[in-house]
Amino acid sequence: MSKANMAAAPIGIFDSGIGGLTVARAIKKLLPHESFIYFGDTEHMPYGDKSAEAIKHFCLKISEMLIAKGCKMLVIACNTASAAAFKEVSKEFSDIPVVNVIDPVVTYVAKNKSQHKIGVIGTKRTIGSNVYQKKLKQKIKNAQVTAVATPLLAPMIEEGFFNNKISQAVINSYLDKPRIKDVDSIILGCTHYPLIKEEIRNYYGTRVEIVDSSQIVAKNVYDILAKHGLLNLGKKKSEYHFYVSDFTPSFQQTTKLFFKEKIKLEQLKLWGE
Repeated sequence: MSKANMAAAPIGIFDSGIGGLTVARAIKKLLPHESFIYFGDTEHMPYGDKSAEAIKHFCLKISEMLIAKGCKMLVIACNTASAAAFKEVSKEFSDIPVVNVIDPVVTYVAKNKSQHKIGVIGTKRTIGSNVYQKKLKQKIKNAQVTAVATPLLAPMIEEGFFNNKISQAVINSYLDKPRIKDVDSIILGCTHYPLIKEEIRNYYGTRVEIVDSSQIVAKNVYDILAKHGLLNLGKKKSEYHFYVSDFTPSFQQTTKLFFKEKIKLEQLKLWGE
């Protein structure tokens, strides 16, 4: 494939469900000329309570499908999948760029030298992997990293419970712990969590920086595409395709909410079930 044709190819983005839509929306806003194919593995959501081996299997199968559809880049728009499967996906599909949602955030936080007390919230799998703790301490010598698993949040968001009294009460119960209260910044270590960013801000007020991975990852995608000469500079109208492994009404509603237009949502079975 020529460089021009490669640049016009879509970006492949995937997550366990609707969380990665926050990344897809940020990419669409920053890179309006780029097309993308999004896959939400709603059949296996949440990834946070799955084994690392299962997550690797899902991610490799999804990546294979996206590349078969001609994608020029893969974006693992899920913290749990990034922690468990980034190395395997990068190795298996080494001929195209693969982006995770953890490294760009760690780099961003490390540049702010005033932030030494850093909080991280995420799924059990992400927090249990210690990936944020290790990477942050490697880059910030005096970092104090407090990581708290918040396993109810992603399923709650996936079911459409956000920006209401129920979700605020659940969020407050997680954050109302002494070790996560006194932080300078808090990393939203799950791509679902930007959907409850304002509720987290309601709890902390303005004294704590809330690190939203979606915008940081979108900038990283731009930088990598530019570095490899893969930015789509053509005049062809961008296209967006959305697939799920199992149809859910909340996914359909959230997709419409995010992209402000009618979205055709297609179900795609990858496991022959």
